[in-house]
Amino acid sequence: MLNLFLSSSPPGLTIPNPKPFCVLHSFSSLDAIAAIRLKPTPSSLSSTKTPRPQTLSIKCRRSDYFEQQNQRFAPKSPTPVNDAAGSPPRIYVGHSIYKGKAALTVDVRPPEFTPLETGAFKMTREGYVLLQFAPAAGVRQYDWGRKQVFSLSVTEMGTIMSLGPSESCEFFHDPFKGKSEEGKVRKVLKVEPLPDGTGHFFNLSVRNMLINLDESIYIPITRAEYTVIVSAFNFIVPYLIGWHTFASSIRPEDTNRVNNANSRSSTDFEWSR
Repeated sequence: MLNLFLSSSPPGLTIPNPKPFCVLHSFSSLDAIAAIRLKPTPSSLSSTKTPRPQTLSIKCRRSDYFEQQNQRFAPKSPTPVNDAAGSPPRIYVGHSIYKGKAALTVDVRPPEFTPLETGAFKMTREGYVLLQFAPAAGVRQYDWGRKQVFSLSVTEMGTIMSLGPSESCEFFHDPFKGKSEEGKVRKVLKVEPLPDGTGHFFNLSVRNMLINLDESIYIPITRAEYTVIVSAFNFIVPYLIGWHTFASSIRPEDTNRVNNANSRSSTDFEWSR
């Protein structure tokens, strides 16, 4: 309880038997401000002058202190930093699966676009998914210096996504196909069901005669892990073929302009070929 006493009255104001004014101030709210405005009553006036009301204010200084402390130690959200060219920062993502004998990391590579003279862009290469296999070097340790990679095209991703619980597939890659070193490097990726039907084996065999290397890395993938991979493939495929850039470039005014330029409907174009 905070008691305030009016020790002196302004000129022309007589207050008989002054009594204490009581102000209830709760310090549970650190930002509370108690303001008291004293107004004379007609019965207490002994002069014809109209006294100016006296204003007393009480402010809790603790609120300022704690507010400064909260601002000082408040967590700050990260601010993205643009590169030297002013473009948005690059984002690197991936999904990894660790097992006793090997680890598998799934990375994404975006499509490539070439600018045209008209100012538009044309996709020159589809994106792909890069599988990286690393053999185990100890307990929960993997030798990424000996990793082997295999690039999955969009069509190969579709093959993996369409596999049933008891189905398998096989892909063969020659990185030097069409070059003088053709046939000297051979990569084979096999996806086969586990014997108990609880998932699939991912087995990558690499034979490189250029460095006299013959290695095979396999890793079991459970049904849940396989489901996550398939779900990620389903999400990223439209981006790998560049359809997201086309969808984001569609504007209503462009559609109206095309419709006005073409008097015939899409049905006429279909049947007039």
